[in-house]
Amino acid sequence: MKKIAVLTSGGDAPGMNAAVRAVVRSGIAAGMEVYGVRRGYEGLLDNDLVQMDLRSVSNILERGGTFLSSARSKRFNTKEGVQQAAENCRKLGIEGLVVIGGDGSFKGARDLCAEGICCIGIPGTIDNDISCTDYTIGYDTALNTTIEILDKVRDTMQSHNRCCICEVMGRHRGDLALNAGLAVGACAILVPEEEYDIDRDIVEPMKRSLALGKKHFVIVVAENMLDVNALSKEVEAKTGVETRTCVPGHVQRGGSPSARDRILASEMGHYAVQLLIQGKTCRVVGIKENRLLDYDITEALAIPKTFNYELLKIAREISI
Repeated sequence: MKKIAVLTSGGDAPGMNAAVRAVVRSGIAAGMEVYGVRRGYEGLLDNDLVQMDLRSVSNILERGGTFLSSARSKRFNTKEGVQQAAENCRKLGIEGLVVIGGDGSFKGARDLCAEGICCIGIPGTIDNDISCTDYTIGYDTALNTTIEILDKVRDTMQSHNRCCICEVMGRHRGDLALNAGLAVGACAILVPEEEYDIDRDIVEPMKRSLALGKKHFVIVVAENMLDVNALSKEVEAKTGVETRTCVPGHVQRGGSPSARDRILASEMGHYAVQLLIQGKTCRVVGIKENRLLDYDITEALAIPKTFNYELLKIAREISI
């Protein structure tokens, strides 16, 4: 394999740049030409590629986001779009493609594999919702960013004896909300993996804590579950505690990647290139028990998503 390309697709995640850097430098070290695709699959359709050299990826290890830019491509989500992207790769002589993104990006890679393009996926998403890996690139940074935000929210809630309901990102996954909530001692944590009851899970725990002398509260809710503004009014009415809302939003996706994300991204980027060198295709890189592994993309997408219910139980027992 003499010519490969790398792209970032879907939502950006801290550490994507570190993964691109590893792919580029590992590929060049193996004697390959390496190209960067701008704007994900959309750029692949537009032939928006640039040849990378060792200096092309200098000083990006510490940068958040993705310097290649990312996009969600409606054109690519059609049979004709996939065929056009594959044909563009063939015309440019691209023999292998490394795709950094989430499950939607991997489905695109799988479709390209069916068209004869060798593809390797690297999980990059703050949601940690790729089941074939214990951690996705960007999750650790987003978790630490969220904890920092919630710690600051607690400071002002404590100053005014208030409650704050914080909506945490995660798409349809509760890992970020659960771990951030436990780390900051949230009074209640609502996640999509478990049915909730406002009175049982929020109001009653708050009343018990009020009876014990607690006067301020932080409640963490995963996004896409409910209207946090309506919830804040209900909580205030039922507890008598002045209640506010906080929706950090995309702040949680930005910032310089943590050491863990930089190292994980570097390992995964290098591993992806080694898979291409070995002639492997239609694989997704993952890490399990601190060991790098790879899975068939279709198999990886089919692995049931798991959730740490024991950790949720612990959070409820000790956050009173």
